[in-house]
Amino acid sequence: MNTAPRYTVKQLAQASGVSVRTLHHYDEIGLLRPAFIGDNGYRHYGGDELLRLQQILFHRELGLPLRRIAELLDRPGIDRVEALRAQRDWLAAEQARLGLLMSTIDRTIATLEGAPTMTPNDLYQGFAPDRQRAYEQWLLARYGSGLQPHLDAARATQAGWSAGERDALQAEIADIEAALAGALAAGVPVEAAALEPLLRRHHAWVARSWPRPPNATAYAGLAELYTAHPDFTARYEALQPGLAVYMAAAMRAFAARCLVD
Repeated sequence: MNTAPRYTVKQLAQASGVSVRTLHHYDEIGLLRPAFIGDNGYRHYGGDELLRLQQILFHRELGLPLRRIAELLDRPGIDRVEALRAQRDWLAAEQARLGLLMSTIDRTIATLEGAPTMTPNDLYQGFAPDRQRAYEQWLLARYGSGLQPHLDAARATQAGWSAGERDALQAEIADIEAALAGALAAGVPVEAAALEPLLRRHHAWVARSWPRPPNATAYAGLAELYTAHPDFTARYEALQPGLAVYMAAAMRAFAARCLVD
């Protein structure tokens, strides 16, 4: 007799904060099946299903669509421990950013209550532009001050984007990354010609924010960033273990084969 704890759909909804209707929907689309359905028609969930729901909720926090979440969770040979470690790395980076946001709010409150006035830069610590500046400082420290004019030009280009353009670019890169993760899961070699259309899309996406399309050296250099900076590595590893290294290798192969300096 199986004595492992079992939870009804109502109990799982109460424990997870996910509505019963949502759990029913996840069952209907095959994203989260119950361990078994009783003679009375009630769904029952066990430990494996609880862990899977945790992963679903994490990926939802990252903004992934349900179809993509199913692909990630159902890929063969998934290592749950490695996936959790990658997710933890991402959360640690996000925790640091949120801590900075809290500090910014505290200083703003203090200013409004009569403390010394904050500078304009202080008002925006921890928001996306601050993360962008942190990346820029990291790049300058790693590659030298000669990179500054290129960073300035890229920032000027991005400043002219509308909210709609930014949303479209985010949707485009999410689609590209998902396709690359799928190629990795399918065992497509990084040198395969089948990846070329996808990498051309990625190259064109990068070119939207650069002063000019990256040449072979610049694109290969961007590939290094994906494996050298912990934020990028954590992001891609959360999508698919090994994706950061796979993307970087595919980009270098594409640069050598298809781009010039």
